[in-house]
Amino acid sequence: MSVTVPRSQVRAAAAGVAVTFGLNGVAVATWFARVPAARDALGLTPGALGLLLLSMSVGACLAMLTAGEVTHRLRPRRTVAVSAVTVAVGLAVAGVGIGAHPSAVLTAIGIFTLGYGSGLCDVAMNVEAAEVERALGKTVMPRFHAMWSLGTVVAAGLASFAAWAVLPVTAHLAVVAFIVAAGTLVASRTYQLAVEAEHGGGSGVLAAWREPRTLLIGLLVLVLAFTEGTANDWVAVAFIDGYALDPALGAVVFGVFVTTMTFGRIFGTIALDRWGRVPAIVVSMLLAASGVALAVFAGSVWLAVAGVAVWGLGTALGFPVGMSAAADDPERAAARVSVVAVIGYTAFLAGPPLVGFLGNGVGVLKALLIVPLLLLPALALVPMLRPVKS
Repeated sequence: MSVTVPRSQVRAAAAGVAVTFGLNGVAVATWFARVPAARDALGLTPGALGLLLLSMSVGACLAMLTAGEVTHRLRPRRTVAVSAVTVAVGLAVAGVGIGAHPSAVLTAIGIFTLGYGSGLCDVAMNVEAAEVERALGKTVMPRFHAMWSLGTVVAAGLASFAAWAVLPVTAHLAVVAFIVAAGTLVASRTYQLAVEAEHGGGSGVLAAWREPRTLLIGLLVLVLAFTEGTANDWVAVAFIDGYALDPALGAVVFGVFVTTMTFGRIFGTIALDRWGRVPAIVVSMLLAASGVALAVFAGSVWLAVAGVAVWGLGTALGFPVGMSAAADDPERAAARVSVVAVIGYTAFLAGPPLVGFLGNGVGVLKALLIVPLLLLPALALVPMLRPVKS
């Protein structure tokens, strides 16, 4: 069980967690927003691009297989510090592979490293965030994830400007890498709560893999992560190819998605506290499914962008609520968050090549319809999110 800590310490930890989420979002979305530039510089087909994107997902999933044990042993503070440096190195290497020395192999190594660092950070910062939420006694997890989304908004805006200004990708990614590393290292110094909350002994990761509720939450998070990740990886490319937009406007469409997702995460806590997890997530998933359908079938680019906005709003709450549900019991929060994250991030393994190969046959825009086809049957898993007492 968590121990009582001073309110000032809770506020400091909350601020540090928020900054960590935001900078992680900046790092990841900087890569996502420069995917069209990478495709053009490396001359990749949709299928080849899907395989390249898979590199980041492989790195994240490998990290998450052991992130629960690492976080248990190093504690969130040190785990986040290590991950910050790893993320920065990955971004910088990817920038060189796209711009200075174009190479699909070097770019893949870079985004694999970026994914590995992000995967470590994801588990550690969610464990600390869950402890902050418990200490505050109210729903705040989506707002931390809103900071991640806000970071992606900032990154999308900067990437759009960089594309418009023809700024070299190598320089763009190197500057972002430095900012992310420095800022996260400072923010992680405020992490205290999970250090006090964790008990000695084993992490309990193996036991968590045998818990039906944890596994079913992971399966639901997989679908929700696929819904979000498909937009991150493919929405800019889909609008460039399907609606004949230039790369700068493609980055703007991606910015619309992350902006409405951020809005939903900031204000969605009101719906969660008023109606509970299950009704809020059911409505969210239905919004996401309808938004994707509108984006594909609208015909008009402006109506399609409105569909992307609805898609982003519907995606807002699913992933953070899944993490909160996995961490309901603080005693084994790191283990359960790690398991749910590993299952959920399988979406980032399967998603890029699946959409890419579908895109080879029907075009990237129509390939997005795989999202609602997965979302609707996944509604049956939403009751697993009901809170449990520790």
